[in-house]
Amino acid sequence: MSEPSDTVVRAITQDGAFRVITALTTATVRGTVAAQAATGNTAQRLGELLTGAILVREAMAPTLRVQVIVKGAGQGSLVADAHPDGTTRGLVNLGKGSEVAIGEGSLIQVMRTLPNGALQQGVVELPREGRISQGLMAYMQESEQVVTMVSVATLLDEQGVGRSGGVLVQLLPEVERGPLMVMTERLREFERLDEVLADPQVTADKLLEEVLYGMPFTRLESSALSYACRCSQLRVVAALASLPRSDIEEMVAEGQVLDIACDYCRKAYQVAPGALKTLLTES
Repeated sequence: MSEPSDTVVRAITQDGAFRVITALTTATVRGTVAAQAATGNTAQRLGELLTGAILVREAMAPTLRVQVIVKGAGQGSLVADAHPDGTTRGLVNLGKGSEVAIGEGSLIQVMRTLPNGALQQGVVELPREGRISQGLMAYMQESEQVVTMVSVATLLDEQGVGRSGGVLVQLLPEVERGPLMVMTERLREFERLDEVLADPQVTADKLLEEVLYGMPFTRLESSALSYACRCSQLRVVAALASLPRSDIEEMVAEGQVLDIACDYCRKAYQVAPGALKTLLTES
């Protein structure tokens, strides 16, 4: 039996009390972790951050690009880059260490790219325990002023990433005391998703049904998720165009083909001197 595909599902309870978003992100995380050659704790935290970025984008900015960055307490950083078409990629910067150390003193930064190209961002400190889920909840509370429960998990096995997924629940203005107490108790079981995700056939809809068991809800829509990098030869040349003119002139004079690798997917690109010369042409 084939594995369930990566999907994000949105729903709202029929009493208007809660909005729920669930996501299965196993293949997306596997692709990113493989591209970054991440292992151990770094791979696990990267997977959680990727899932969290998807959930935050779906909840707060479904039509915008959302980047979530975790800066380690000592050194290194993790980046999750989620796009409206459902593609996501990530980046690991180990600094001088063997893994990105996340704990007290770490920061989580969320950035949205607006249609005009401007960035809207917020930064919060990760709670003492240093869990990605808690950091995202702190961001939603402090920067977005929305009471939100977030739980993300990435399970590793002998082959690498076994399962990955997450749940986001937002309290809506219509929530009443009774449903709130029921949901609060229910969510205690989802603070750690490990047991639910351990099922090899778990889906985003299964996560949704587990969270909203016994609560009438309306399934709004779902969309596919995948790992993909957005690099291209054109983007590489465009990035070079941002260099000072003197630097470009020096590279042209040397007459060598530039070998450039994408930081996200490691794909190699070559830029010939002729392509660099076009950057010096006055428009």
